Amino acid sequence: MITKTKTKTQSPAVPTVGDRLRLDNQLCFALYAASGLVTRAYRPLLEPLGLTYPQYLVMLALWEQAPRTVKALGQALELDSGTLTPLLKRLESAGFVTRTRDVQDERRVQIALTQAGEALREKAAEVPVALACQLQLPLDEIADLRTTLQDLARKMKAAD
Repeated sequence: MITKTKTKTQSPAVPTVGDRLRLDNQLCFALYAASGLVTRAYRPLLEPLGLTYPQYLVMLALWEQAPRTVKALGQALELDSGTLTPLLKRLESAGFVTRTRDVQDERRVQIALTQAGEALREKAAEVPVALACQLQLPLDEIADLRTTLQDLARKMKAAD
């Protein structure tokens, strides 16, 4: 005669209130701390290019597609025009971009790369490689982490 034994499926222990509120158990803090450290790691790589980290992000978006309106650029970078406009003014002063009013609609401002902005692209191509070396992570792990964070961002937007 065969007897069946019930096996309990073990559920994860419910964390205590104290555990739930520990700083090192917070997703937001892990993202915040990692973001700050990664941004700081970019600083010495971008300094020779004459770019800050936010300016680098603007240039990356423009190297993908230019010209773009300020609105389209803001959407790509998830920045409002109040944050983006000072960045664009500094990039224009540095000679990397031009800002011109759209002839069809004067309310729109077109952002285009200058020759200097295009030329900077070649030098900037070394930044991701240098960062990967600095992080001492295999490229496939960096790609997996990026995909996970992009998925998280998509889910957060969808839930919003």
